[in-house]
Amino acid sequence: MPVHNASCWLEECLQAILDQDFTGSMELSAFDDASTDDSRKVLEGWRERMEERGISVVISGHNASQPGGVGFAKNKAVTQSSGQYLCFQDADDIMLPQRIRLQYETALLHPNSLIGCRVQRLPEGSTERYARWINALTQDQLIAQAYTSHGPTVVMPTWFCSRKLFLKVGSFDEGGKGVPEDLLFFYQLLRQGGCPLRVDRCLLVYRYHERAATHSVTESVALLPSKSFPLTIMKKREPSRQVRDKVVERFKRFSVNAKLLRNGRPPTRTGQAVLMERAAATPMVPLEEPKRVTFTVWKRFIIPEENL
Repeated sequence: MPVHNASCWLEECLQAILDQDFTGSMELSAFDDASTDDSRKVLEGWRERMEERGISVVISGHNASQPGGVGFAKNKAVTQSSGQYLCFQDADDIMLPQRIRLQYETALLHPNSLIGCRVQRLPEGSTERYARWINALTQDQLIAQAYTSHGPTVVMPTWFCSRKLFLKVGSFDEGGKGVPEDLLFFYQLLRQGGCPLRVDRCLLVYRYHERAATHSVTESVALLPSKSFPLTIMKKREPSRQVRDKVVERFKRFSVNAKLLRNGRPPTRTGQAVLMERAAATPMVPLEEPKRVTFTVWKRFIIPEENL
């Protein structure tokens, strides 16, 4: 569990962990990422109650002037933990009592899957459309919409998987504020042959508030894929110079799916233009090695303009 200035939510969060009906061994691994409130004190205050319940507790952190970011804190929490299975919990959310038991049972049957669950949004009615999408996806849609959706089709606060699968995929990106570390990890999971899976029960109260880490993803972030995956970008605006330079450095030659162009011009706003490496798709229109790159953005898809 990564923690940053979460003291106002920790009591509910930790009580919910204490109330789990799972009868196996559990460990709480929390990393305090430079909190300036009393989050660390609250965590330590729950140590005795957790240990009396048979839950071992590992708490660490740092007090640098700036937090390392969500990916950094998650990696630290995972590294210091010892369990064979990982249940990811955000400090502002609330587990329902059956969560660990049901997701653990599912993970045993599906060792190569990232397990999620349905959620209850708090406050009720917040991000209604997004919450409906989270809960309504079929198993086929969890995969089919992985690259054309709001983000990971099993949302990060609900994740549960084996440590073996986590280590196979690799750690979270530690780029810090503005980096969608969950989405990057999710795409890498798919490349490694992993599969999203959901327990079709509501097992988490998923809190929405203005301080949520989701709101920190404000910069355009290029997701640099293997050659068989589309290069996507997160925001509906032109990417920064840093992103453009990174794209040029990574992809020396580009191709654009000819079917998605209209007379050599970008498609409509609702189109899905996909930028790919030459080896990734056909038919293709070859483009020269770029000297300067400008992108037009639609949803999470990008295409190069004529000056590429």
